[in-house]
Amino acid sequence: MHLHLFTPVKDGDLEKLKPNNVVYITGSIVTARDKAHKRMLSEKPPCELNVIYHAGPLVKRENNSWRVISCGPTTSQRMQPYIKEIEKKYNTKIFIGKGSLKTKSSRFLLFTGGAGVLAASKIKRVKAVYWLELGIPEALWVLEVENFGPLIVR
Repeated sequence: MHLHLFTPVKDGDLEKLKPNNVVYITGSIVTARDKAHKRMLSEKPPCELNVIYHAGPLVKRENNSWRVISCGPTTSQRMQPYIKEIEKKYNTKIFIGKGSLKTKSSRFLLFTGGAGVLAASKIKRVKAVYWLELGIPEALWVLEVENFGPLIVR
């Protein structure tokens, strides 16, 4: 079954997700890796965290904006210690990443590793970037996406 979700994702949307469903997301998503997850526990992020994508984008500065060249997923298991608290604290509905998590959840969607250029092709623009002092891959990138996927419900 193929589902199309729009951000902000609501609780009712999560009820539709069943294991192995294919999902596409349109709207805003935020990339976050290890350092950003750790920082979120002690400092409120300056953006909404409705959908978090475990990725560190490869970006290029063009004039006064950023262009995402590649944005493949990173291994989500490294973020496992932070996920439950972030989900509760910031009402995060979906995490997207690669690999597996110890806790099975309809909130975790897989994106195929090695498909960074495919992911970038679904990114319409960089809306904002925060915590750039963590480094480009570790910063929070707020991305406007259209039909981002295919994502597989775990």
